[in-house]
Amino acid sequence: MSVLNPNISHTMIEGGMFKDEVEAKNIMAVPTIFENGVLFGSGRMTIEQIIVKIVGEADASEFEDKDPFDVLVIGGGPAGASAAIYAARKGIRTGIVADTFGGQVLETLSIENVIGTKYTEGPKLIAQIEEHVNEYGVDVMKQVRAKSIEKNENVEVTLENGAVLTTKTAIISTGARWRNIGVPGEQEFKNKGVAYCPHCDGPLFEGKNVAVVGGGNSGIEAAIDLAGTVKHVTVLEFMPELKADDVLQKRLYSLPNVTVLKNVQTKEITGQDKVSGVTYVNRETGAEVHVDVEGVFILIGLAPNTEWLGDDIERNKMGEIITNKHGETSVPGIFAAGDCTDSAYKQIIISMGSGATAALGAFDYMIRN
Repeated sequence: MSVLNPNISHTMIEGGMFKDEVEAKNIMAVPTIFENGVLFGSGRMTIEQIIVKIVGEADASEFEDKDPFDVLVIGGGPAGASAAIYAARKGIRTGIVADTFGGQVLETLSIENVIGTKYTEGPKLIAQIEEHVNEYGVDVMKQVRAKSIEKNENVEVTLENGAVLTTKTAIISTGARWRNIGVPGEQEFKNKGVAYCPHCDGPLFEGKNVAVVGGGNSGIEAAIDLAGTVKHVTVLEFMPELKADDVLQKRLYSLPNVTVLKNVQTKEITGQDKVSGVTYVNRETGAEVHVDVEGVFILIGLAPNTEWLGDDIERNKMGEIITNKHGETSVPGIFAAGDCTDSAYKQIIISMGSGATAALGAFDYMIRN
């Protein structure tokens, strides 16, 4: 934004080249933004989130004159974008409500399993998807978040700013977020040593000791990645065995600067103004152990963004929305797609497919009702 605005002077610093500056300002997450010397924001932010910090959320009055939708998609990740494209191609009025467009994909550095595309990066893929969505005249409403959804004669979606949008059908595609471990120190030291994106924040811990909580594919991939930058990685896994693929485990155990601790429970993340250590409990012996680390990367899976929904929309014990083969939920006319559902596998291409299924299901519902 500052590059495009001649009235704003700015300086951008590459943390890997200016380590003294990083240390002096206690920068432990990227990007970290200072406005006139005062901390403005720390940790990854989208353009939409930055705008909200500057001017606030969109006012409810901006939505008063919107006509009812045929399909309203809630969420702007791959599932939501796919649903919007498939719905709009049917010639029906389609809208998207999204806090940010792109979801978790924006934090994915390398993508090599989108069929027909050998390699791409998350932000690049999302830019292409958003351009595709805009080609169909979809009403994309960003910087807004849904607060509740209710089925009456039509479906009513209430936004956090108080606005109410009406639609014949709705598709919930709010995705998922990194799951928290829920221990003391996790929230206090977020972006102060506690991180969830090794690709983003890993370089800031060069030459330091860090811990990775989680022994699944995401956790072990993070440990392997970090081992090439940091001094030492300690992997903490709750279960007696790692859950990651064998090929990843083989690579992990070949690294000289990695310690793997299994059957341990993370108890607390400690520090003063930033992380200085992590405490775990050996589940077999009950012994409590403290490890000195300057960073804790938490990768224990995803939690669906469904806590805003009422009890009428059926969910499983994980909080995932239960859908039928048409993508329809327990409430007729309300559909769901992507990582917020009970789909067996959480993958970009699967989310796209489920978004298409939900859109076609919604269209079929309108025809029959």
